[in-house]
Amino acid sequence: MHVMIIGAAGMVGRKFAMRLAQTGRLGGTEVARMTLVDVVEPALPGGNVPAVAAVTDLSAPGASEKLVSTRPDVIFHLAAIVSGEAETDFDKGYRINLDGTRFLFEAIRQEGIKAPYRPRVVFSSSIAVFGAPFPEAIGDEFFTTPATSYGTQKAIGELLLADYSRRGFLDGIGIRLPTICIRPGKPNKAASGFFSNILREPLVGEEAVLPVAETVRHWFASPRAAIGFLEHAATIELAPLGQRRNLTMPGLSATVGEEIEALRRVAGDKAVRLIRREPNEAIARMVAGWPGRFDARRAEALGFRAETSFDEIVRAHVEDELGGKVG
Repeated sequence: MHVMIIGAAGMVGRKFAMRLAQTGRLGGTEVARMTLVDVVEPALPGGNVPAVAAVTDLSAPGASEKLVSTRPDVIFHLAAIVSGEAETDFDKGYRINLDGTRFLFEAIRQEGIKAPYRPRVVFSSSIAVFGAPFPEAIGDEFFTTPATSYGTQKAIGELLLADYSRRGFLDGIGIRLPTICIRPGKPNKAASGFFSNILREPLVGEEAVLPVAETVRHWFASPRAAIGFLEHAATIELAPLGQRRNLTMPGLSATVGEEIEALRRVAGDKAVRLIRREPNEAIARMVAGWPGRFDARRAEALGFRAETSFDEIVRAHVEDELGGKVG
């Protein structure tokens, strides 16, 4: 099996490539080779699976055609401009998040015209496709009226994925990821970044800024869970989805205050004292338009799983990124 990961330099893409390199399998199938793609050179993960890195921009003319000409069996499309940057740079957001996605799908269609070709495509979407007013818990039947450019771009990508799958050009599944927390590394331009920052930095003895109220509720999953989502989406039978190829992943609904209490239980009051409250009206307005609770029974019925407590999420980060130690 030839696996292509687009967005392989990002946190989830990098961790997923390492996972495949270590196990050498995707589901029950051996991974013969990997192609790792991003706008900056992705790190090769080592292991026993041959891997090559490709530096390219899907929105550039001819880029998608060149990638797809290698006919990967499974394509993971994880590349995106994050929410905050897509909101501040309108042109860049649409070029990367929409044009790049459409060019990829169209390149797959054109490759299939040359000779039969229908790869599995796993598209990473977002809960940002939904907009207020929200019900108590948002199910997959709830309409998509995104309140941000990022959410709009992802919603259009979902429609394209469903239509290209319906027409038989690709075998696609879109997974709406919860906010992934705790993200390792440094803060990025995502408006949701503070959800990770207020845990990640205090766990290593550094200060972090909280720009919203502790009552803010959101939908979370760990990087571990995200990798599990990708693996499962690539290998399950998609016939039960019918033409509804996009679904919301399981997650944990929690408030910022509940995050902080989980940090306290794992790392103590010393870590909590490193959180500095600095209200930011722009971030607060954006977050106020985000949903906080979902009904993910459709995904759960297909075998997708996530954490059930924030303590699990914090401990997973400590184990995977900090060698089991805090402070």
